[in-house]
Amino acid sequence: MVAKIWKKLLMLILIIACTFNVITKLVNNLSLDSKLLSSAQYIQREQDEEKFNDMIK
Repeated sequence: MVAKIWKKLLMLILIIACTFNVITKLVNNLSLDSKLLSSAQYIQREQDEEKFNDMIK
């Protein structure tokens, strides 16, 4: 009898922990658009610096 109660209690805690983990990851995750924009800006800066350095030489 006690074992069944513990099993249900631990299962409930596990479900809550997994749900909390998923929700936290979804909330803290940056959107795909912002990640792509950030990557594109980085690549553009690197290319601009490379062109500038080639002009100086």
